[in-house]
Amino acid sequence: MKSKSTYVVVALVLTVLYVGDEQRWFRQMGASAQGPAPYLECEKLAARADPGARACYQRLSTSRDPWAKAEGLWGLGDGNGASLAFAEAVAANPKDPARHVRWAYLFLSTDQNNDAKEDMEAALKINPDYAPAMLGLAKVLSESYDGKAMEWAEKAAKADAKLYQAHELMAYMHLEDNNPEKAVASAKEALQINPEALQALAILAAMDQMDDKPGTEWLDRIFKANPKYGEAYETMGHFFVQNRRYDEGIALLRKAIELKPNLWSARAELGIQLMRFGKEAEAHQQLESVFNDGPKPSRVSVRNSLKLLDTLVKFQTFETATTVLKFDKKEAALLEPYYKAELDRAIATYEKKYKHKIQGPIQVEAYPDHADFEVRTLGIPGVGGILGVTFGHYVAMDSPNGRPPGEFHWAATLWHELSHVYVLDMTQSRTPRWFTEGVAVYEETAIAPDWGDRMTPREVAAIRDKKLLPIAELDRGYIHPSYPEQVVVSYYQGGRVITYIVEKWGYDAVLGMIEGFKNRKDTATVIKDVLKVTPEEFDAQFFPWLEAQTKKTVDGFERWTKLLKDANEAGKAKDWDKVIALGTEALDLYPDFVETGSAYTMLIKAYTEKADKPNMIQTLEAYAAHGGREPAPLKQLADMQTEAGNKKAAAAALEKLNLIFLKDEAAHQKLGSLHMELGNPQGAAREFGAALASGTIDLAGTHYNLALAYRATKQNEKALEHVYQSLEAAPSFKPGLKLLLELTGQ
Repeated sequence: MKSKSTYVVVALVLTVLYVGDEQRWFRQMGASAQGPAPYLECEKLAARADPGARACYQRLSTSRDPWAKAEGLWGLGDGNGASLAFAEAVAANPKDPARHVRWAYLFLSTDQNNDAKEDMEAALKINPDYAPAMLGLAKVLSESYDGKAMEWAEKAAKADAKLYQAHELMAYMHLEDNNPEKAVASAKEALQINPEALQALAILAAMDQMDDKPGTEWLDRIFKANPKYGEAYETMGHFFVQNRRYDEGIALLRKAIELKPNLWSARAELGIQLMRFGKEAEAHQQLESVFNDGPKPSRVSVRNSLKLLDTLVKFQTFETATTVLKFDKKEAALLEPYYKAELDRAIATYEKKYKHKIQGPIQVEAYPDHADFEVRTLGIPGVGGILGVTFGHYVAMDSPNGRPPGEFHWAATLWHELSHVYVLDMTQSRTPRWFTEGVAVYEETAIAPDWGDRMTPREVAAIRDKKLLPIAELDRGYIHPSYPEQVVVSYYQGGRVITYIVEKWGYDAVLGMIEGFKNRKDTATVIKDVLKVTPEEFDAQFFPWLEAQTKKTVDGFERWTKLLKDANEAGKAKDWDKVIALGTEALDLYPDFVETGSAYTMLIKAYTEKADKPNMIQTLEAYAAHGGREPAPLKQLADMQTEAGNKKAAAAALEKLNLIFLKDEAAHQKLGSLHMELGNPQGAAREFGAALASGTIDLAGTHYNLALAYRATKQNEKALEHVYQSLEAAPSFKPGLKLLLELTGQ
């Protein structure tokens, strides 16, 4: 029994639960066998879209047995009622693990993974050897791409030799990991146990079609067993979407709902995919159909996506022949000039570098609300670390104002995602994830050494503990990580792999690998063909190279940790000489650590207290050069460089800040003035315009400065417009009156 009061349970289910009478995993993973026997007949009818299924579920829903009633209500689409009945069923027999498992699947069907996990674990506490609960927990974990899902699926298969659904799930995850050999082996294990294991057949069909084969052998077997098995196309669509072959994935999802119109999970996924590609009217239609006609209440991702579609009307669009930019209206005026300039620069760079031109415009959307961005990309919020996502020619990302100042580099994210646009377009999305991510990470620092993410303590620990993956298995680190930091570590490793390839074989090798992946070759073959080494030989060369580069930091990591701790204590005691000694040694061991609490921060404080300006500037410059992103040190550097008469360097420091965080009115004012003094009125006009868009209180002065900048670029009409606005804000503003006379000649 759950440790929740009846009222808490009622409140929970009324808020979050959803049930689908066609939930593919619930139907395919054998959980139904744990329910009351009459339910099995209802399920068979429902699986074949037989109209008699509803009457069957209706009879169950009136049963006095709360479990049977729960199954009936679930089949009828009444998720709230089903959950209340499951609560009653669990209370009636709290030692029955099957009841917890069934209730968990109800939670899972509405994206409530935490609640589902809790019930699966409750079942395992009752019976640690209960295979359906092991399988259920594996499914829950696989939904969030948790590497432990595979372990639980393997445990389930060992606990019950007839549980073919465990092998189907393993095949599913192996294919997500881009490991087709293991996927085939697991799918065939399932088919040996049950020749009509439809999910296994669908996985094999997906693999064939991704290899440009028809897959009819498997599809014929599927539809002979169940002519209405739309889940086959849904499964195939999932893998095409996961491999970023979105057009083909969307087409397969359409087939799924053509075959089975009430396959609500496929219809919801279709709506989310259409939304990603800007097809908002049809996306709204599909999602609203799920919301209105499907089981009640609808799943979280559907509700969130519909809400997001309603908010997109607040976005402003800027279009050219090659680009489409979409921003929330409240920040569009601020972001558009910077994004437009950076996007144009990136397109020009990549066209030359990749020797490829994108057909049609590239669209970029920036979201000031990170939760909205997560819904746009995944359907649900709470994912956390992602900053940008690419769908074909569409890029969605956090806006510079969507994260705390200094937390991410929006320009680096834009270049990263745009690299995906080119590589995926060049290969028709036939490239492993490690390669596209590795190239994108490499490109961040290729354009500017201080842009890319530094080696963090997570990567240091992974290198020290030999946790990096062989090149042939690197995709697994992105999809089903085996430890919490592995995704981030894999991004780092992918970037270093491409850096190593460029250093040893030249950038043409990267282009050669792109061509190899375009021609449907796998990682091992591409490495052999282009680099002339086996994957094992590549690993034998790459790892020593990386270890040599990182040796000083990795070997000195414990010493560095102690140095930071001791320097912090010295700072509390105001022993600035000791802070400087310890901090300097720490920087020597690990100069790439620029996060909160870094040695840079301690040294800047110490040099400030000692009024040692030369060392302050030197430390601030090193901080910026190593990718430091906190606005305060960058602005402090600009101020000190201005004071020292090095206005060009000061302007460069503030330009760095612009690529990190844009809503800083004071910084824009300073940079605008510096650009005017340096003879760059175009840059000044951009900065004073940004100051206005940031919400300056000095309207008269800012409009006046903007007018001066436009006059310097001989745009007198714009200059006159801003003079009038300056005088509108302060009618007696003498500099504005003087400039008005000069511009009008009156």
